[in-house]
Amino acid sequence: MKKAYFNWSTGKDSALALYKILQDKSYSTEVLVTTVSKKLQRVSMHGVREELLESQAKQIGLPLYKIYFPEDVSLKTYNIIMKENLEKLIIPNKYEYAVFGDIFLEDLKAFREKKLSELNLKAVFPLWKSNTKELLLEFISLGFKAITVSVNANLLDESFVGRILDENFINNLPPNVDVCGENGEFHTFVFDGPIFKTPIKFEVGEKVLKTYESSDNDTWDNSFWYCDLKPI
Repeated sequence: MKKAYFNWSTGKDSALALYKILQDKSYSTEVLVTTVSKKLQRVSMHGVREELLESQAKQIGLPLYKIYFPEDVSLKTYNIIMKENLEKLIIPNKYEYAVFGDIFLEDLKAFREKKLSELNLKAVFPLWKSNTKELLLEFISLGFKAITVSVNANLLDESFVGRILDENFINNLPPNVDVCGENGEFHTFVFDGPIFKTPIKFEVGEKVLKTYESSDNDTWDNSFWYCDLKPI
């Protein structure tokens, strides 16, 4: 079997991709890998508490390997930290493949493949080039449940964060927003579904608007609504 590790984000695309790769008997998917803010103790980009990430791994039944990053990290530093950590993971375990939940971002796919090739790894994308609306409907029909934890405030208002993903959510999305949020429009936390032994328990906390400044003061998507989820 092809030994692989899985890049776990806590969100819907990861969950559906993991569901599919676990069904593929040619792969042995043995560990979840997640990047975490060392200072905030939250999952990168999603802002999910580390305790909830650990609950997901426990319910999935796979070990969790966390890669910690400082709060402000340059691309150069990011690449160094990633390479050092992945070498510690893949060399003793002899992993050959890295699995991702990406769907259609060609530049991101090329970046991942380039960096993985430096470690003699191959990338696997179970959802690649699928129709995003069909993917989300499949996600829902399989019994997965997810809640939005972060939305791009330049594209979506406060009402879209802290919402359960369902067909009403899909129908309410503006036409310029991808149904799976593949362009970073929104991020989710999956708390139930066929890959979990039991649902993850949590309560919805406060919503906060955060705005970030780029180092070179250019224009970018820098304002996000976050919804805190508290473990129960």
